[in-house]
Amino acid sequence: MARRYSRKKGTSGSTKPVNIDNSAWVNKDVKAIKELIIELSKAENTSSQIGLILRDSYATPDVKAICGVKINKIIADAGLKKEVPDDLLALIKKDIAIAKHIETSKKDMTAKRGQQLTLSKIDRLVRYYKSTGVLNASWKYERSKAVQWIV
Repeated sequence: MARRYSRKKGTSGSTKPVNIDNSAWVNKDVKAIKELIIELSKAENTSSQIGLILRDSYATPDVKAICGVKINKIIADAGLKKEVPDDLLALIKKDIAIAKHIETSKKDMTAKRGQQLTLSKIDRLVRYYKSTGVLNASWKYERSKAVQWIV
C-alpha cells in the first residue's frame, strides 16, 4: 500500500521479541529505572528521548517489559505530565518553523503545501486526543498562542 502524501511504498517494521532479554548487561532494577525516568523528565526530555537515553546509556532496552508500565504512565504518576502530548508538540514546532520560512520566502509553494499537510495532521491528531480525553473538548490550536509556549 502506498504512503499517504508521497509516492513511496510502505516498509514493514520490526517487532520486539516476546520475552525480556535475559542478557547480563540489561539493567533490571525497576526502582532505579523509575527514578531515572522522573529525573530525565524533569530535565525537559520527551518520553521518546528518555527511551533512547535509557537504551543507549543505561542498558535498559525496553521499559515496559522491565517495569510493566510505559514511560508516559510513570511520568503521569509522578505528576510531570505535560498538557500537550509529545507528538502533537513536534507537529506544532514543525508548523511554526514552516510559518517562519514562509514569512521570508512568500513564493515557496512547496513550503505552503507542507504547511497545509502539517496543519491537517495537527487537526486529525487533536480530534483523536479530544475523543480519547487527553485534550479538553475546548482546546484549539492557534499558531499565535503556540509560539509563546514553544519558543
